[in-house]
Amino acid sequence: MLPKIYCVNFGSSLSKKGKICQRVYMRYIPKTPDDVKVMLREIRVNSMEELFKDIPKSVLLKEALRLPKAMSELELKNHMQELSEKNSSNFINFLGAGAYRHFIPAIVNHLIFRSEFYTAYTPYQAEMSQGILQALYEYQTMICELTGMDVSNASVYEGASALAESCIMAVNIKKKRQILISKAVHPEYREVVKTYSHFHGVEIIEIEHEEGITSVDAIRKRINGNTAGVIVQSPNFFGIIEPLDIIADTVHASDAIFIVSVVEATSLGILKEPGRFADIVTGEGQSFGNAVNFGGPYFGFMATKQEYVRHLPGRIVGATLDTKGRRGFVLTLQAREQHIRREKASSNICTSQVLNALAGAIYLASLGRNGLREVAEQNTQKAHYCFKMIQDVGFEAVFNKPIYNEFVIRFDDINRVNEWLLSNHIMGGLDLGRFYPELKNCGLFCITEMHTKEHIDRLVEELGEIK
Repeated sequence: MLPKIYCVNFGSSLSKKGKICQRVYMRYIPKTPDDVKVMLREIRVNSMEELFKDIPKSVLLKEALRLPKAMSELELKNHMQELSEKNSSNFINFLGAGAYRHFIPAIVNHLIFRSEFYTAYTPYQAEMSQGILQALYEYQTMICELTGMDVSNASVYEGASALAESCIMAVNIKKKRQILISKAVHPEYREVVKTYSHFHGVEIIEIEHEEGITSVDAIRKRINGNTAGVIVQSPNFFGIIEPLDIIADTVHASDAIFIVSVVEATSLGILKEPGRFADIVTGEGQSFGNAVNFGGPYFGFMATKQEYVRHLPGRIVGATLDTKGRRGFVLTLQAREQHIRREKASSNICTSQVLNALAGAIYLASLGRNGLREVAEQNTQKAHYCFKMIQDVGFEAVFNKPIYNEFVIRFDDINRVNEWLLSNHIMGGLDLGRFYPELKNCGLFCITEMHTKEHIDRLVEELGEIK
């Protein structure tokens, strides 16, 4: 009989020899002060203070929480209503930089909030979860069609971790320990890549950009026999479309893996499939039916060539036939090392953003091929119109390259510009000096199909006032 402070979970899995293995998980859950003492004694710690000694004293709470008295449901509802009325929602937003405001058809939320989807978790007993498996199979098919790759997994957490996982894939495939990454890749994605790679002993080398695009000459100088992969984002962080064909030739000539990141996924509706050039394509799926939502949750997508399928992290759903010839869906590949022999796993991703990926699949199915192309065309046409109009009132374009729906403008003082715009209910561009010191006072503006001509003309008018 186990003490009451233990919680026991049972599970089972299939061994390599086909035998069912029973597993028992025990978790220690202290409920009383005496239980806490038992826990501390078991782990050989003298006090709670010693247990948390690694937490800096500067962030420790030194006084009791000043919590107000409890409210009734009605009082709480009125209180939250008063707080919400302090927010202003009628701003025109020109921020992008990795999170994009696109139109979401009503059918998306109507379907994903159905209980069978909204409460779904990992389909451990896959044969009992045909609905969600079929939805994920359709999602994978759409991602393959958009990226031009052979296989896709059933999504990962978000775009940045998808990119980081692709680095580990490249290292495992090529058995080399170096990754080159363009500085035109989203700065926060680069930070995630560095964090992942540090604990895998992978060297990350950043490649400079020239006039807003990745320097091919710099790649040629830095790539060597120890380079496992090269990462480029297109459209890149500046909104510029990279010359993937030229870069791919350079990378493949050195027997390295070419990885392309697609942060603004709607661009796939109009640009050539990156799979024509890349070995691995990753991206952020937020633009497909997911609201910006204060930064998440989103979903990342990953796709690759058939020959690298066993290096792909996460789950892959496949279609098959049962003994009676009826179509069914299964978890085709899911490395058990992710759960059991974790130190030997190619990846420790054990779940995915299924609900968000499902929203992406519904979004793509509702728009179809022509609908997504129209979204992409509106993005690029409106962005070029705004780009030209801002230059016409006297501001300088930093880069003169092909863009999708973002562009960079130089100002004398971007803080003053954004303060002026904000006072007129307009959210201006992102100050790139935050990530690129050489681009201080340069603003990154984003235009999507959600912006009307009146929105753009008003932005230009206010910028004209400043000029």
